[in-house]
Amino acid sequence: MFALSSGMPPAAIAVVRVSGPQAGAALQMLAGRLPAARRATLAEIKSMDGEPLDRALILWFPGPATATGEDLAELHLHGGRAVVAAVEAALAALPGFRRAEAGEFTRRAFLSGRIDLAEAEGLADLLAAETESQRVQALGMASGHVSRAVAGWQERLLTLMAGAEAELNFADEDDVQAGEIVTLKLVAGMTDLGQELAGWLARPAAEVISEGLSVVIAGPPNAGKSTLINALVRRELAIVSPVAGTTRDVIETPLALDGIAMRFSDTAGLRSESADNIEMIGIDRAKAAVEGADILLWLGAPNDVPNHPRTILIAAQADRWRGDAAAEAEAARYDLILSAATGEGMEALHRMIVEMARTLLPREGEAALRQRQRAALGKARDWLRIAAGSREASDLILLAERLRLASGALDRITGRAGVEVMLDTLFGRFCIGK
Repeated sequence: MFALSSGMPPAAIAVVRVSGPQAGAALQMLAGRLPAARRATLAEIKSMDGEPLDRALILWFPGPATATGEDLAELHLHGGRAVVAAVEAALAALPGFRRAEAGEFTRRAFLSGRIDLAEAEGLADLLAAETESQRVQALGMASGHVSRAVAGWQERLLTLMAGAEAELNFADEDDVQAGEIVTLKLVAGMTDLGQELAGWLARPAAEVISEGLSVVIAGPPNAGKSTLINALVRRELAIVSPVAGTTRDVIETPLALDGIAMRFSDTAGLRSESADNIEMIGIDRAKAAVEGADILLWLGAPNDVPNHPRTILIAAQADRWRGDAAAEAEAARYDLILSAATGEGMEALHRMIVEMARTLLPREGEAALRQRQRAALGKARDWLRIAAGSREASDLILLAERLRLASGALDRITGRAGVEVMLDTLFGRFCIGK
């Protein structure tokens, strides 16, 4: 199989990758020779009819120590559309050759054991990364951060299982005290490992980084919400009008602040009654958005602020009430005084949002888990939970079974157990040639 593995032309260079048992034959037929392994060599690329197509660098990587685990060849071409199309046409004309499907190179790398499932998921996220936090998280996953942690947990489980099996198969039945000591050690080991897994589960989810934190702007009608979101995104996203109830629905837009992906939402003005049924639907949606927000920017009175764990109280429209002693005294109750129209307080708001957002992200060096990985880790933690004094805590056979089930749950994070159903979904996220 073959595919363009670099960006779409035109470009300075285009990399066409060929993988499979006939990769070497493809180089010999197009370039006339097989170069030394892992050494870039200049060659003239010709079609099967001998027509010159390009002068390019060719590389030969004999398997299994390659990205896909198979023989692999690369042609580094000039990146014009016509050049790439001609070389792809020449490859397609070779017997037994076909274009790769989306994600097929990565799928083969997984199936050949070159990468595990967690690393494949990290690679998919790395290709889709648009912000610095997404890049750092995805690179850690693709580099095996989670995989190494799982390997360590599996090793500890294996040690515990070996202890349980040894006691079950070889212990002296008359030595009750020795059996109790082994059982206590098993329970202690299971408890320690379960607590470590619980610590990982307490970390922020990877979706927070990949999908972006939800930042919702809310408050009563005509509080300056639409003006604020327009100032934040620096374009006319929402209609600004003195007429109450102009915003009828939740208006959402992605925005990255200091390399952190976020989703900012402008909402309908919150009030208890309205003669407009459509506006009431918008108000209900605004309330739902507030409940689901990671960070709430509240532009209403402090006494009316919704119960939310991460709220920034904003005294907005400062350009309208500056100089009013009573209004300025009231503004002292807020976290921030702001005027989106003049820019007053906008830099401070930026800093406050970023500081609050960082509390929701993994600390430096920590890996965040995807929903699928968290579910598997949660299963493993549940199997390792043993109630003190329970019947299971003194039954070696039940403890051994729990250890086996916990190991199987961890294997779903990096191995092939139970992942066949999701392979097409995962590898379909990759571009052709990845």
